[in-house]
Amino acid sequence: MTVNDIREKYLQFYKSRGHTVIPSASLVPQNDPTTLFTGSGMQPLVPYLLGEPHPKGVRLVNSQKCFRAEDIDEVGDNRHTTFFEMLGNWSLGDYFKEEQLPFVFEFLTKDIGIDASRLYVTAFIGDEANNVPRDTESAEIWQRLFSERGIDAEIRDVGSEADGYRLGMRGGRIFYYNAKKNWWSRAGVPENMPAGEPGGPDSEVFYDFGTPHDAKYGPECHPNCDCGRFMEIGNSVFMQYIKQADGSFALLPKQNVDFGGGLERIAAAERGDSDVFKTDVFWDVIELLEKFSGKEYADSRYKRSFRIVADHMRAAVFMLADGVRPSNTERGYVLRRLLRRASQHVQKIGIAAEKTEDSMLVRAAIILIEKYKQAYSELEGETAYQDITSEIWKEELQFARTLESGMREFEKLSDGPITAESAYMLFTTYGFPFEMTQELAIERGLSVDSAGFYERMKTHQELSRAGAEQKFKGGLADHSEKTTRLHTAHHLLLKALQIVLGPHVKQRGSNITSERLRIDFSHGEKMTKEQIADVERIVNERIQDALPVVRSTLPKEEAEMLGAEHEFGAKYPDMVSVYSVGPIAASQENPLFTDAYSIEFCGGPHVSNTKEIGTDGVFKIQKEEAVASGIRRIKAVIA
Repeated sequence: MTVNDIREKYLQFYKSRGHTVIPSASLVPQNDPTTLFTGSGMQPLVPYLLGEPHPKGVRLVNSQKCFRAEDIDEVGDNRHTTFFEMLGNWSLGDYFKEEQLPFVFEFLTKDIGIDASRLYVTAFIGDEANNVPRDTESAEIWQRLFSERGIDAEIRDVGSEADGYRLGMRGGRIFYYNAKKNWWSRAGVPENMPAGEPGGPDSEVFYDFGTPHDAKYGPECHPNCDCGRFMEIGNSVFMQYIKQADGSFALLPKQNVDFGGGLERIAAAERGDSDVFKTDVFWDVIELLEKFSGKEYADSRYKRSFRIVADHMRAAVFMLADGVRPSNTERGYVLRRLLRRASQHVQKIGIAAEKTEDSMLVRAAIILIEKYKQAYSELEGETAYQDITSEIWKEELQFARTLESGMREFEKLSDGPITAESAYMLFTTYGFPFEMTQELAIERGLSVDSAGFYERMKTHQELSRAGAEQKFKGGLADHSEKTTRLHTAHHLLLKALQIVLGPHVKQRGSNITSERLRIDFSHGEKMTKEQIADVERIVNERIQDALPVVRSTLPKEEAEMLGAEHEFGAKYPDMVSVYSVGPIAASQENPLFTDAYSIEFCGGPHVSNTKEIGTDGVFKIQKEEAVASGIRRIKAVIA
């Protein structure tokens, strides 16, 4: 089956069982400054898993675009990818384990046709210290499901991953692991969870490719072994507990199901081949590279480069479609790194481009757009095609100039060993890939302080991570009071900008923490002091007006007809959550928005009345600046 086949079968399977298909959220998270990219299927649904009613009901299904930057350096083996699709189904207080696990088993074995005897599963062993019981219910359900297929399913205790390498399979099919492997909460294991945090056990499904165990990972093999024999293809999270103030756990009044299944991994299991890069979405790109390079994917000297180009170009195409552009900061830096790494590895397999039509990166992008455009409308149309391919070629040309300047600097160092400091300087100052430094050094018989370089990079990453954590401290995801107040002030600010500057002003991005709000908006000129003062005055007047802030749920088309603001490039479901700010309260039965100050698509949280925004001070703009052509940025506080 193709990846498109499996995705469609999954969506139809759950749709026929009462689930509503919801669109994938953007790779750029909305109202979540704690992370650069959407990295899981449940991430956009956290408010609903925590209790907020979803406008589409209690049974949901989708395929979510995901990206994990931490996996960039792992790409090159047979299973790691940066971009992936996460098949997800959710029950929001509706069905639970007794329905979910048979759903998963039936879909994998009947609809996809995976041999049930190749499947192995795990469950939560329990946590005596926190008085959380063993998940015997999941294990018993799995045992029954396998038995119905004539498969003996012995249950074995494992505990930790290290225990698995010591104990091995022991004829088991269902394995109990500890909280590090089979427990989910946003805070990790139970002891790390704060009071009020929900969490619960999960049950993972693994496919056995039957390859020999590699003893370098440990004496014995087990489902969570890293040797490559087993691949996790799905995980059902049962969010059933909430941590109490005294440290104990109580059952949630509504118990939720959150399933995530790696689409590409399921495709690999369906084929019975552990190499995800042999699935159709990657293989078409790899065949392109084979044709123009004269190299073969099977050649171990080039396999890693083929995989890196195929993975990185797919991720880049989806990032560009969601509005990310190459730059030296945040998301733009990640995209730039993907494109430059892909360019480097295209050259490594012997392909050079002097014009757009010769570019393997552009050709790969075209293949990927054609492969995915039917499932993802943001890839459809001539404008999307032109935007994506032109940005790729522009970055490819810029990287060629970077390599030229980097080569000049490298030549200055070629009289002796390449120190960690020199390699780090080439990478950070000239954008010269470390892999290229290593290869050139080998050609010239020079040594490279690789360990020192990686230590410098580790320190750099730790400092960057610490800076990001500080930057996003108290981010919107925590729903704190200060963040909520600033989030509502953000609505007032956008409308004030439209009043002062004109109706052309549209939101182009936002970032809200407990310390300040930030909005990016379309406007071609620097704001004057008078305009800034006018905007501040309007926002503060609306705060003092004590306007009601009301949430309504209504069809997307109706909200658009009412002029509700929404972020450029963001995708929304058929039914949307809309917040109106005074003076007439709206309701789902009687959405009277005509006299509202502002109306926006938004998922919350917000204060219930604007007077709550200014309890400790007044709204103040701290900074107004340009961030891109035609895009301005404001940072503001309640001071």
